[in-house]
Amino acid sequence: MVKVLSVNLGSSTLKWRLFSMPEEQQIATGLVDFFDNTKAEITVKFGDQKKTRSFDHQLSLKDAITTLMQELKTLNLVSDLHEIAGVGHRVVAGGELFKESVVITPKVLQQIDALGEFAPLHNHLEATGIQQFLDQMPWATHVAVFDSAFHQTLTPENFLYGIPYAYYQKYGVRKYGAHGTSVRYVTKRAEKVLHQPLADLRLIVMHLGAGSSITAVEGGKSLDTSMGFTPLDGVMMNTRSGQIDVSVVPYLIKKLNLKNADELITILNQKSGLLGVSGISDDQRELKKVAAAKPQAKLALDMFANRVIKFVGSYIALMNGVDALIFTGGVGENSAEMRRQIMAAFSYVGATIDATKNETAGKEVDISAADALVKTWVIPTNEELMIARDVYAKL
Repeated sequence: MVKVLSVNLGSSTLKWRLFSMPEEQQIATGLVDFFDNTKAEITVKFGDQKKTRSFDHQLSLKDAITTLMQELKTLNLVSDLHEIAGVGHRVVAGGELFKESVVITPKVLQQIDALGEFAPLHNHLEATGIQQFLDQMPWATHVAVFDSAFHQTLTPENFLYGIPYAYYQKYGVRKYGAHGTSVRYVTKRAEKVLHQPLADLRLIVMHLGAGSSITAVEGGKSLDTSMGFTPLDGVMMNTRSGQIDVSVVPYLIKKLNLKNADELITILNQKSGLLGVSGISDDQRELKKVAAAKPQAKLALDMFANRVIKFVGSYIALMNGVDALIFTGGVGENSAEMRRQIMAAFSYVGATIDATKNETAGKEVDISAADALVKTWVIPTNEELMIARDVYAKL
């Protein structure tokens, strides 16, 4: 038995889970929320207990990691940090350099940071976080698990853009995708719950959350995915615009008197999507509360569903049909309303859902109608377990 820590570092949160391997027993899970501002909070769940600490001062990334290490010992989750033999780190962009998870060396860490141009909101921060963990736990085997790796099976007709081929050859301009670790986990679970080998299945995985993506999985391999060169592409998300005409970029730079494209990219990443359209919030729960009275809130939710429907429909055509539709991610797992709105579009392929089953939140459940020709499942993702598996394999 060894202990493995899985780390999922986002722009404002640090999610983690501690596992006993190879039993895959979860010892504890936790969240450091809103670090780097004045409302930081650390939550740890273990057994039937939940411990929360709040802070009235700024909590930096380094502070968050240090506090996490202290909590593991204070709560007796480990008697000594040396019990943790491996740490797995979710990394969004692996480019074409990384087709699978790898042990982190100084060179790998430099490459992760350099690949930040493909995921500007993620890789630089992830590289910083990895270095902090390396400094505090130098004895452990640290493994990078890349979100883009699962999508390395895309064929050129699906990953290339209609621009001069030399730009791909010289500069690596292509679709890389993201959420691959989540899709990989959900796909493996789908094989079990559907009782069919992956080789025979055509799946569409809808990972819907703050960041959202749609992936067509055929024969257990990623065939196409909605996120592109960076995670900005694809469906509309909480604060990301999703697909837009690139001609909008120079047009808005002029109209807004911006200094450069980077300023607009920030707007498209952080001030667009549900937040930008509604002008109220990037949280679907908040928008649902005011949708009846605020037309832009309803419009934002309708646009989100509309974009998901379009991608799912195109992937059904690409695979010449579909065997199962799968919802995962925070919204996909918990929003019965959004699932209902999306699934209303797919009765034409026999993908209908049971209204009562659909009300289930946060659980693995078949929400298909009794006479559905295409199955619809909610499968909660577990990226952290997928990460732990990859770390244990390297140990």
